Amino acid sequence: MSQSNFSRPGAIDLSSLRKPAGPGGPAGPAGPGAPPGGGGVAGSYVLNVSEPTFQADVIERSLQVPVVVEFWSPRSEASMALGPVLARLSTEYAGKFLLARIDIDANPQLAQAVGVQTVPLVIAVLRGQVVPLFQGAVGEPEARQYFDQLLTVAVANGITGRADPVGPADAVSDDEEEPPPNPRYEKAENAVGAGDLDGAIAAYEELLKETPGDAEAKSGLARVQLVQRTQDVPAEVRTRAADDPSDVEAQMLVADVDLMGGHIDDAFNRLISTIQVTAGDERNTVRLHLLELFDVVGADDDRVIKARRRLMAALF
Repeated sequence: MSQSNFSRPGAIDLSSLRKPAGPGGPAGPAGPGAPPGGGGVAGSYVLNVSEPTFQADVIERSLQVPVVVEFWSPRSEASMALGPVLARLSTEYAGKFLLARIDIDANPQLAQAVGVQTVPLVIAVLRGQVVPLFQGAVGEPEARQYFDQLLTVAVANGITGRADPVGPADAVSDDEEEPPPNPRYEKAENAVGAGDLDGAIAAYEELLKETPGDAEAKSGLARVQLVQRTQDVPAEVRTRAADDPSDVEAQMLVADVDLMGGHIDDAFNRLISTIQVTAGDERNTVRLHLLELFDVVGADDDRVIKARRRLMAALF
């Protein structure tokens, strides 16, 4: 699994793991309120999960809120480095996802069922289905990008709940507490959480009228608009795009679907190729659409930086 394998739910079927909890079930040693364990990693939205608690703590919770699952081992230096990063981010996102940590040494059957070959491995679960995220230790900014993409996919699949705290409030280390969420974006974020995409768009647009250079509001608006555009994409649109490279509407819709599925390079390459075979207003429409997708992914992402260079070459 590579770090670009982000996709819609369904890559791995977890149905084989849907079984009743045993005597050490959800209230057992690894469930909510348990001692931190887990390599010293704990937090308000962190669960240490075992095979008996997997059904309740991962599959059932994933019906309402994204569950990020970290497969780790105390024998892995990369795992020990990544765990605190993910726990800090789970606190920062304040219930937009739960972090479920699975020690593969203590739970080899879970690791085998998911096909874990090396750790750390991070996946997400939405409605009982897996969304691959990344493998190996990553830094906080990069992990945040994956989680932002995950939440976009979650909203598109109707998962807009926010989790209540499940673990001890004191997180991971002696680091300073994360700052509280910025109230400036509360109206828009609450609308997203409620599944009110029109309300979220209006809230972000209001923020941008006040402060046109607000990068966070611009990115939030682009993400919500992307979700809205991809809710009812006709099945034949990919065929249209393949039959006519100059069909601007079809190319943009397919690029949107590709981006939502995590195929970011494919989405960018498609629109740059469309720019190369169009002219005038159509070309400018595609260019602006591509810039919106750049906002969704983030200006600092390597894929955006490379695509910007290709865009400049295509335009000039």
